Amino acid sequence: MDFRVGVKILLKNKDGKYLILRRSKIKYPEIGHEWDIAGGRINIGETLIDNLKREIFEETGLSLEEEPKLISAQDIFKNEGKHVIRLTYIGNIDGEVVLSDEHDNYKWLTFSEFLKIEPLNSYIKEIINNKLIFKNEED
Repeated sequence: MDFRVGVKILLKNKDGKYLILRRSKIKYPEIGHEWDIAGGRINIGETLIDNLKREIFEETGLSLEEEPKLISAQDIFKNEGKHVIRLTYIGNIDGEVVLSDEHDNYKWLTFSEFLKIEPLNSYIKEIINNKLIFKNEED
């Protein structure tokens, strides 16, 4: 079985808005223009947080300001013989976004706007719809 671990992060700015990224249809034709958050697969031998910081910088040009908080762990079985563990964090960020070729657009959204954006990655949607994790979010 192919086993992988990925890290993702909900990035929140000083205005209380969340960063959402749209996957590039050119780089990811199988996904299309799906909205997602920063993150990716871990490199073996690097800590989870170092991987997360690297992915954030590669995809957005931003640097994490403080230690992020783990908010979710998901088992993902997309294909038979493939198991992905996705760890999702939340953290604060500041600065101007510079997109990589992995994404073609980004937005800063309030939590209620984030809940309405489509098409949104189904695993991210599952996390943001979790009332226990986001019970204190207000716009």
